[in-house]
Amino acid sequence: MKVFRIRLAMVLMALVSALGVAACGGEEESASTTSSTGATGATGATGGESDSSSTSSADLGLLNEGELLVGTDAPFPPFEIGTPDVSGFSGYDIEVMNAIADQLGVEPTYMNTSFNTIFRDTASGQFDIAAAASTITPERSKVVTFSDPYYEAQQALVVAEGSDVASVDDLSGLIVGAQDGTTGETYANDETEASEVRGFPQGPDAIAALTTGQVEAVIIDQPVAIDAEEQTGGVTVVEEIQTDELYGFPMAPDNTALIEAVNGALDELKQDGTIDELYEKYFSTTPPETVSGG
Repeated sequence: MKVFRIRLAMVLMALVSALGVAACGGEEESASTTSSTGATGATGATGGESDSSSTSSADLGLLNEGELLVGTDAPFPPFEIGTPDVSGFSGYDIEVMNAIADQLGVEPTYMNTSFNTIFRDTASGQFDIAAAASTITPERSKVVTFSDPYYEAQQALVVAEGSDVASVDDLSGLIVGAQDGTTGETYANDETEASEVRGFPQGPDAIAALTTGQVEAVIIDQPVAIDAEEQTGGVTVVEEIQTDELYGFPMAPDNTALIEAVNGALDELKQDGTIDELYEKYFSTTPPETVSGG
C-alpha cells in the first residue's frame, strides 16, 4: 500500500509539472502573436495600440469597412482635376481628402456624381463624404453636416475676350451662365439683372458655352475662373466678386463619429503645415485665418 501511494504521488507530481509547462507555452505563444500584429517596438504595448487604431477605423460608420467612399463632381479644376476613372485624378480637394483618409487609416474611393444632387446623395448614404468644392450654406446645412472649413472662396465674372462687360453691373439684359446648384448660380439669380441665368451640369460646360457664344458671361468660383483663363483661352476674368465663402466636406448628419474624426484630421493637417503646402501648390498663396485658424 505504501509503495502504491508513493507511485501515485509521483504520477500526480508529473501531471502537475506537465500542466505547468503547457500553461507557460500558451503565454509565450500569445505574446508572440501580439507582437506580430503590431508595429516594431515594445511587445504588447505596440500591439495594443494597433488593435485600438483598427477598432477606431471600424467605428467610423463607413459604408464599407476600411474604405472612405467619396462623392465628387469632376472635372472642376483646380479642385478636381480630371475624373476618378482616369489615372492621375488630382486637385486641391482630392489631395486634402487623401490626406484625411491617411489620417483615419482608410482607403479613399471616389465616385463621380452630379453636383446638383450630391448633398442629397450624401445625406441618404450614397457616399460617406463628398469632396466637391462645396460652399457651406444654411440651406445645404439643413441636409448635410459640413466639416470645418478647408478653403475660402470668392466668385468671379468671366467674359469672352473683347467683351464690353466689365462688372456685374453690366449684366442687365444678358444671358449669364453658371453651374447648376452652385452659389455662383444663386448669385447670378439674386444679385444681377441678367435676362436669363442658364445652368450647366459642370463648370467647364459653362465656360465652353461662353466660348461658343451661348452665354455672354459666366459667374463661377474664382480659382476655376482663373484656371479657365489660363488653360482655355479666349476668356478673361474681369471682376472678382467678394463673397467670402467657406468650403467644407459634406457628411450625413447622423454619422457623428465620422464628422468628429474628419474634423480632427483636418485640424492635424492645419497644424502640421499640410494645408499651407497645398494652398501654395494650387493657389500660390497662404490660407486665410478663416481656414488656418491661426
